[in-house]
Amino acid sequence: MTKKSFSASVLPRMRAFASRLIKRGDSVLVGFSGGPDSVCLLHFLNYLSKEKHFELAALHVNHSLRGADALADQKFCKAFCTQWGITFFTQKIAARQLAKKWDLSLEHAARKGRYQALADVAKKWGATKVALGHHLDDQSETVLLNILRGTKAKGLCGIPVRRPLAAGVEIVRPLLCITRAEVEAYLASNELSCVTDQTNADDAYTRNWIRHRLLPFMEEKQPQIRAHLSGMAQELQALFEEKNAHE
Repeated sequence: MTKKSFSASVLPRMRAFASRLIKRGDSVLVGFSGGPDSVCLLHFLNYLSKEKHFELAALHVNHSLRGADALADQKFCKAFCTQWGITFFTQKIAARQLAKKWDLSLEHAARKGRYQALADVAKKWGATKVALGHHLDDQSETVLLNILRGTKAKGLCGIPVRRPLAAGVEIVRPLLCITRAEVEAYLASNELSCVTDQTNADDAYTRNWIRHRLLPFMEEKQPQIRAHLSGMAQELQALFEEKNAHE
């Protein structure tokens, strides 16, 4: 995908989708790992903030799991924000200790601790929105993950486009309208670097197994399976929202 074709086909879709979620006068805190998705999101929102007139900041959470690699990621994130003039926060959590304290898997404890850090910094900074970098492929993976775990109908909704995080603070996901390939094309077209979390290659994590093995297998029979799963999730979210509005 060339820079020209990317700008022509994808950027207007990103702008339209994000404009439904973020309004003039908002204060938006981005969860910033330094990975491809969050780099795409932060760079895009920094551009959009000039047009839509909202405040922007980034939070990097160090989970205390990867030693020197985690510190390198943190330094990358700080340097990126300095380069683009974005307010930067960092917070360290002890994921292994939290897993023991809460009797959760390491993956779930890290996620819970990360969301708590986002809520804490959002309140202190005065954020109205917390933006996360989940994209369309994440959505399809989540639907399958929920099915494998055994879910009720609501689990088929996958990742919500928006949901409350804390009083006066809402989580929004402006990249749910684009694919992982389009995220990568955005980075290439803007010559943006990012960091890579090696745990994303470990198929011991069920989500990685779905990404690397199950979805490619399903695509052999149905090449549009990711879009179909994401579309189903979006339709079910709308149905649940309509149902809740009438209750």
